[in-house]
Amino acid sequence: MKKKTNWAKTKRYLPLYLMLLPGAAYLIINNYLPMAGLVLAFKKVNYNVGLFQSPWTGLSNFKYLFTTKDAFIFFRNTILYNLAFIFFGNLMGIITAVALDSIRKKFFKRFSQVIILIPYLLSTVIISYIVYAFLSGNNGFMNITVLPALHLDKISWYNDAKYWPVIITIVYLWMSFGYSSILYYSTLIGIDKSYYEAAVVDGAGILDQIRFITLPALKTTIITLVLMAVGRICYSDFGLFYQVPMNSGLLYSTTQTIDTYVYRGLLELNDIGRSTAAGFLQSILGFICIFIANIIVSKIDKDSALF
Repeated sequence: MKKKTNWAKTKRYLPLYLMLLPGAAYLIINNYLPMAGLVLAFKKVNYNVGLFQSPWTGLSNFKYLFTTKDAFIFFRNTILYNLAFIFFGNLMGIITAVALDSIRKKFFKRFSQVIILIPYLLSTVIISYIVYAFLSGNNGFMNITVLPALHLDKISWYNDAKYWPVIITIVYLWMSFGYSSILYYSTLIGIDKSYYEAAVVDGAGILDQIRFITLPALKTTIITLVLMAVGRICYSDFGLFYQVPMNSGLLYSTTQTIDTYVYRGLLELNDIGRSTAAGFLQSILGFICIFIANIIVSKIDKDSALF
């Protein structure tokens, strides 16, 4: 009888299992099978004998990340940029989502699905070319139009590192605010409108509604997105830090991150072991960060923690 019951349950959920197969196959092929390559982080790769027959080197591949003279710079840049991205990225996403939701409720109640695409479409552009069009020394929009209008001298943007923390942050926000605002906006659409109607009856203004209804409803989404971002705090967007600054050596002090350093090292040394070690270290540090962050969240609000 029990076997028949189990078969009935399996048969009932069989379509769901079949729908699961493509995603499961993707995860296995893209995320789990490559984990076998982590052994390369502990080897000195010799192409003459093969990857897995190469000699073991212990932790020597990890040492270069800490002993190089640039270690402080790329660790500092990676961590500080990600902290800024987490704070300003989520702040901008929340502000955009709240603004769009207010516009929807006031003017476009039937077009919520269309409004949700606006921030995504605005942020989906070829960033590196747009930035270069603005900052090019000879033909850039800033040097030709904006700075002369303000009676300021032209700036060699790609030769002066001090401007790039602001430039990188602005470019990242432009790239990412569409995605984050969609997530927040989707949460806001699901809020029961009766809460707002009751708040209006009680005399609550727009700011009071945002403070006591909108933001509490976004709490779980905010915590989830922040925890996910903390898990990647040791990673960086390669295109943002390599292509946008046009790989200018004069900007390394403010644009060099772990990913770009490893990539440049791989091009120069062709050492796969060191590159694998860097990726492995980033994963371990990310796991530790998200584990600690989740413990802190669980102490404050257990229901909002990931695990």
